[in-house]
Amino acid sequence: MRDYICTIDDWNEQELGGKARALAQVHRSDAAVPAWFVVTPEAFADSLTADQQAALAEGDVVGALAELEMHADVQIALGTAVQRLLAEPADRVAVRSSAVAEDGATHSFAGQLASFLGVSAAAAVARVLDVWRSAFGPTVQAYHARHELPWPPPAPAVLIQRMVEADKAGVAFSADPTTGRRDHAVVSAVFGLGSTLVADTADADTYRVRADGSLVAQALAQQVQAQVLDPEAGLQTVVLPRSEGSQAVLNEDEAAQVAALARRMERHFGAPQDVEWAFAQGQLWLLQSRPITALPAASPDGALRLWDNSNIAESYCGITTPLTFSFARRAYESVYRSFCRLMGVPERTLADHSGTFGNMLGLIRGRMYYNLLAWYEMLALLPGFRFNRTFMEGMMGVRERLPAELLPTPAPVSGRARLRDGLRFFRALGRLMHAHRTLPKRTDAFYQRLGTALALPDPETLQLNQLAQHYRGLEKQLLTRWDAPIVNDFFAMIYVGLAKQAVAAWLPQHGHLLGDLLGGAGEVISVEPARRIRAMAALAQDDAILTECLLHGTAADLHAALATRPAFAERYQQYLADFADRCLDELKLESTTLRDDSTTLRQAIGTLAQQMQAGTLRLPQADDRTRRAAAEREVRRALRWHPIRRRVLGYLLRQARARIAGRENLRFERTRVFGMARRLFLEMGRRLHTNEVLNDPQDVFYLEVEEVLGFAEGTATTTDLRLLSAMRRAEFVSYADEAAPPDRFTTRGAVHLPQPLVLTQPEEAAETGSTGSVWQGLACGPGVVRGRVRVVRDPRETTVQPGEILVAERTDPGWILLFSACSGVIVERGSLLSHAAIVARELGLPAVVALDGATRWLRDGDRVEVDGHTGRVRLLEHAARASRGAGETESRGFRMRARRRS
Repeated sequence: MRDYICTIDDWNEQELGGKARALAQVHRSDAAVPAWFVVTPEAFADSLTADQQAALAEGDVVGALAELEMHADVQIALGTAVQRLLAEPADRVAVRSSAVAEDGATHSFAGQLASFLGVSAAAAVARVLDVWRSAFGPTVQAYHARHELPWPPPAPAVLIQRMVEADKAGVAFSADPTTGRRDHAVVSAVFGLGSTLVADTADADTYRVRADGSLVAQALAQQVQAQVLDPEAGLQTVVLPRSEGSQAVLNEDEAAQVAALARRMERHFGAPQDVEWAFAQGQLWLLQSRPITALPAASPDGALRLWDNSNIAESYCGITTPLTFSFARRAYESVYRSFCRLMGVPERTLADHSGTFGNMLGLIRGRMYYNLLAWYEMLALLPGFRFNRTFMEGMMGVRERLPAELLPTPAPVSGRARLRDGLRFFRALGRLMHAHRTLPKRTDAFYQRLGTALALPDPETLQLNQLAQHYRGLEKQLLTRWDAPIVNDFFAMIYVGLAKQAVAAWLPQHGHLLGDLLGGAGEVISVEPARRIRAMAALAQDDAILTECLLHGTAADLHAALATRPAFAERYQQYLADFADRCLDELKLESTTLRDDSTTLRQAIGTLAQQMQAGTLRLPQADDRTRRAAAEREVRRALRWHPIRRRVLGYLLRQARARIAGRENLRFERTRVFGMARRLFLEMGRRLHTNEVLNDPQDVFYLEVEEVLGFAEGTATTTDLRLLSAMRRAEFVSYADEAAPPDRFTTRGAVHLPQPLVLTQPEEAAETGSTGSVWQGLACGPGVVRGRVRVVRDPRETTVQPGEILVAERTDPGWILLFSACSGVIVERGSLLSHAAIVARELGLPAVVALDGATRWLRDGDRVEVDGHTGRVRLLEHAARASRGAGETESRGFRMRARRRS
């Protein structure tokens, strides 16, 4: 006779099915479980005739099971097992399905298969047959179809368990199944057996219990009836007296016991559990335990993180590879830790907040974000946090202020501690003043270190270990000593913020002058590429052959043309020598630079040359210094009776202009540093490819900094870089196919567990309407311009017509090639200190930034008016009524084409 019965003493996991498998595993814990055994799937198989087996295999469930009878050997084994299970002949059992996939973490099959309570020994055979039939019933078949599960399913096991004569019972969840809170267990309880609760025929009391066993809340229901177990008659429904039914089913101690049982099962199984339980004469029994399905992965009591891409998207737009993220994250951590040290933050405080510095950036679905709460925690370490907060938000371009309840707040301290903190504050102010005085000297020293660090041998001549060694030197010389740029940025933030506040308070009718007053900051390197491109275009405008070569020729064609045009060739080669690393997404190590492909530069020059020759190029009517002088005269007239205010504002503006110029120039040096890092890592990728460690040199971008260096230095924990990079590449390709996360959202708990990215809605940026509607952004460029709109989402694939107004969600320094051709700029993101704002001011382009939704509001061909003084953009004419000319000057358009990387 085959073995049709499986017990806890002799069990096979494949024979048990979901419910019984969980009970078998529970026996290793200290929970009280009623005795049980399992009728194995072989019992079902051996009970089928040959014809029934054939019908079932063909999907004919009705034909297979209509005349189903239990095999005689199975009946004998079942009867013997039931008699052994029962303490008394009159005892009752529960007969439940225990299918292989039932009560799993993904599919619970809740309510799909039959269960029977209070079954007598004599009725056990009939109930097992009913369970077998239910496993192939129409509701189960529909469940399989809905979840795309194979059909027919394997034969079920059947769990037979001694019944507990419960006086109260129910279900409990070790985590709140509705909110996902892991610190609250939820207990539902009814009088008698829990069958009325499972069948949803009775209301239950609900208890929410903290981890320490205390009640959070309880909701009591009026218990009208209960189901009890009668040894003679089986299950019976009794009516409860009103006074009894209105009382709590559980006291606080009993609710705590049940919650503790659920949590014990969670620890035992390693996942939140849904348990069935019963009290009988004061003994708590565990009847079932299964994973909670569809539980929110993120618990609302988990750590809150606020993500915002603000102006970081100006530097790291779209998908960013692991190499770039790990490089940037290390740089941010090192730079801001050094800055806090420079500002006098004690070493102990820095150590206590080490996690803050390491988590200032995040990579969410392949895209970089500020972890804003970490930024505020860092800023709170500096003196004058409340004062600096506003300026930092302006510098970062965040569109929503952090809610007050999320701001870092210092813990209450004693009077002595407050005095000590006050002394530290004044000491920090002293350091700040010293840093301000010594900034020019500090900047000179930084440039000297920069020159030394970038004076490396040609990377193409170095071996893998030498490349790693030179990168370490670059990191030591610059990335850990980035004091001058960060101090300059800090004061730029302060002075621009103060100047803005002063203009708003003292010159409320002249706020439109702020952009002009901040212009003319001196030699700003970011503007130089546009000026040089215009100068080269002026040389080429009367040379039709050179212009055609620039627009449509190959690199070889241009090389031949330059051989006979020494003046142009000298300027062109000097541009590449100075600005080869200034490209689209220039801070992303994976980006194509002009050193790799100069097509965009050639076409920018050729397009401007065409426009100059045709007389369609629109240049600013006044340079930045002229506009600033005019604005300063107006300020002097407005403040003629307030000499102190005039002097204070003049000082703030001078400092702001100096710091803005320093900010852009030092950011260009950052570009050079990133460019050198890019060259070093790309050469390392080539060496790894040559040695068959990577499939392609470009795969190095799908590794992290320490993974690449560790391979060369012997500290790597994974040396199969080929497999690692291929896995990462596939993951990041999938991110590119997904919709991007919102610009600003929150997460709870572990960030990358499945959870909704909760959008935080910004305030409406403007009042909108139909034709003639006006939107309000941030004024940051001089003058007023009217023209057709060109919405630019990918500058590599965008044509800009002469005189068009560029509209973009965000820009980076590589967009300067488009700035040189347009007549105005509208950008959804940004601030007075963003690159688009500074370059537009210096080039004399009317510009408005921080105009949220501009790329959705405007369409190619719309005619708008951009007021760079007030920040207003007025829609004058829809594209539908302004289509004429949309393609008339296509041959003169400038399209930024660049070789794409896979």
